[in-house]
Amino acid sequence: MSGGHFQYQQYRIEDIAKDIDELIGSNNDHSKNEWGDTRGRNYPPEVIEKFRETAHTLRQAAEMAQRVDWLVSCDDGEDSFLRRWEKEVRPYYTKNNQTTKENERGNKRV
Repeated sequence: MSGGHFQYQQYRIEDIAKDIDELIGSNNDHSKNEWGDTRGRNYPPEVIEKFRETAHTLRQAAEMAQRVDWLVSCDDGEDSFLRRWEKEVRPYYTKNNQTTKENERGNKRV
């Protein structure tokens, strides 16, 4: 495994994004959990949209941290850092790019 400058904490950022994805997916779930509470939170669509934006931005931050990690760990040089940044770091969030970029990457880890 390459990198390590940040002790691989960029993966924790990705884990938080996945947790938010689970909250989004279960938002309208009316089934009961083991304590008898409804699983879904039933947040309105505008709140769920902010969740999507947050998950996207967290993934972007993890990708940015990964690129910096590899540069300062001497796994990438400055040229490959810049080239990989353009290729691997997702653009800033918009409703349109979120769904296409997430589907392209298949929510894979950085």
